Amino acid sequence: MTPNNKTTDSHRIVIIGAGIGGVSMGVALRRQIPGFNNFTIYEKAGDVGGTWRDNMYPGCSSDVGMHFYSLSTDPKPDWDYTHGSQAQIQAYWKDLTHKYRLDSHISFYTLVVSTEWNPEAEIWHIITQDLITGAQAESTAKILISAHGILEIPRYPDISGLESFKRVKFHTGRYDNSVSLHGKRVAVIGNGASATQMVPIISEDPTVKIIEFCRTPNWFLPPIRSKYSSLMKWMFKYVPFYMKLTRFRLFLGGEFMYFSIFGTRFMHPMIEKSGIRYIRTTGPQEYHDALIPSYKLGCRRMIFDTDYLAALHRPNLTLNWNGIDRIVEDGIITKTGEKFVFDVLIFSTGYIADDFPFRVKGLDTTVKDYYDASGGPKAYLGTTIPGFPNFYLVSGPNTTTGHTSVIFTEEVQLIKPVLAGQVSAFNVTHEATDAYNEKIHARLGRSVFMDCVSWYRRGRDGKVTSIFPGAGSLFYLWLRRVDWSHYQRIGGDEIQWAATVRKEARGRLSKVTVTLLAVLFAVLGAVYVPSIKDVRQIFFQTALYGPSSMYNP
Repeated sequence: MTPNNKTTDSHRIVIIGAGIGGVSMGVALRRQIPGFNNFTIYEKAGDVGGTWRDNMYPGCSSDVGMHFYSLSTDPKPDWDYTHGSQAQIQAYWKDLTHKYRLDSHISFYTLVVSTEWNPEAEIWHIITQDLITGAQAESTAKILISAHGILEIPRYPDISGLESFKRVKFHTGRYDNSVSLHGKRVAVIGNGASATQMVPIISEDPTVKIIEFCRTPNWFLPPIRSKYSSLMKWMFKYVPFYMKLTRFRLFLGGEFMYFSIFGTRFMHPMIEKSGIRYIRTTGPQEYHDALIPSYKLGCRRMIFDTDYLAALHRPNLTLNWNGIDRIVEDGIITKTGEKFVFDVLIFSTGYIADDFPFRVKGLDTTVKDYYDASGGPKAYLGTTIPGFPNFYLVSGPNTTTGHTSVIFTEEVQLIKPVLAGQVSAFNVTHEATDAYNEKIHARLGRSVFMDCVSWYRRGRDGKVTSIFPGAGSLFYLWLRRVDWSHYQRIGGDEIQWAATVRKEARGRLSKVTVTLLAVLFAVLGAVYVPSIKDVRQIFFQTALYGPSSMYNP
C-alpha cells in the first residue's frame, strides 16, 4: 500500500519496521500528536506483527501474561489464554493497525537499503527497494526511527555441511507449515524456548520420529498458561478496574521475579531446588542428569514448561546430547561418529541480536561500525546514539528483560520540539552515552548474566548487550523525562529554547509540589481522626455561620 503523506518532507517521520515497536510508535504518534499524518512505516514483509507474524511454528505463544504484554492504552478483555497464542497476538496488532488508521501509512514489501544523514540539509536521505518489482526509490525524512526488533533475523548454527543437506530444512522463525511431518524422520536442532513449545505439539503424531539435538540444559519452571473462562472475560470487560488491577498484578509479579532471581541471589538455592524437583518429577529418569543445569539460575533464559518435559516420555521422541560434528546430504553425524538419517531438519537456534541489519550512516560512521568499535551494541538509554541526529531506536541495546514485558510506550518528547520547529535536530552527547553505559555495565558486571554464555551477550560470551540491568520500574524512572543537558541542540533559537526548557522545568516542579502536598494531606488525614464531638461542633458551626466559619471562628 502506498503511504499518503500530503505535508512537506521537512517534518516527515520514517519508522523502519511494522512489528510491535513500529506499530506502537505509530499508535503513540496518533495519540500524542493528534492530526499529525506525515509519517511512513516501511515494512519488508506483507503484514504487521514482526516476530508474531514470522514465528508460526506449532505451539508458539507468549511467556508473559497478555494483560501486561499489550498496550496500556488498548487493553483487550477477551484474551483466550493467560498467555496468548501466536495467532491471537498477531490479530491484536493487526486490529490496532486498523483502529489507529495506520494502514495507509505502511509501505509493505519495502526494504530499507540504506540511510544517511545530510548535515547541510539536516535531514535523513533514505534508499528503499520494492521487494516485488526490485525497483529502488529515494526519499527524505526529518526523523528516523528504527523498530526492526531484536528477534528478527534467524541465527543458524556454525556447523560444517549446513548447506549440503538435500532435503527439507527451515528455522522455527520461518516455519514452513506447508510441510507435513506425518511419517517423517525429523531432527530438531536446539532446545531453547521455541523448541520446548514446538516439540510437544509435533510429537503428538506417533508417526513422526523426532531426535532433538541439545547442547545446554534449561532451568524449567512449572506451567503458568491457563484458559480464561467466560466469567473471567466478562469481569475483564465489565467490572471497573479489574483489568487494570490484573495488569498491575502481572507487573508486580515481574518485579518480584527480578528481585528474587536477578536482583539478589539469596533466594537462588530455594528456587533452584524447586526447579530440580520439578524436572525430576516431570521428566524421564533417563534424562535427569542431562536436563539439570550446572550453571546458575537466571544467567540464561528461564523456561516456563509447556508440557515439554512430559512429552519426553513419548517413544517417538529422543534427546541426543552428543553434539553435532557435521551435516551431510541425508542427515547428521554426531561427534561420537554416529549417523542419523532425516527427512526434515528444523533449526531452533535463536536470532542475531548483537548486530545491526542495515546501513545507517550518521555524521562520521555507521551504526554497525559504532557497535563494532564499542565491543557490541551501545546506546544512551537504549534509544539514541551519539553522532546520529534525530535517529531513535525502539528496543535498542540493553532494553530487554528476562522477567517482564518489553512493551513500553514512550512519550515522543524528543520528536515534538522538532516537529514544532523549535529545534532542527537533537544529537545525544558522547559523554552522556559513555557515562550511562559505564553505569549499566558496572551493574551487569556484578549480575548473574555474566555467569554463562547466552544470546544476551555479544558473540555469546562478550559484553551483555541485550538485557537491562534492573527492574522494569527502574527503566521507567530513567525514561520518564528527557535530560536536555545530555543532548546537543542543532538549530532553533537559543533564547526561545531556553525559555521552553525553563517552562517545562516549572511545570514538572508544579506536578511534584502537588503530589507532595497530596501525600502530606493524606498522611495528616490518617494521623488526625476527629472525635464525635469534633465532628458535631464542625457540623453545627458550618450550618449556622457558613463554611468560612471554619477558618474564621
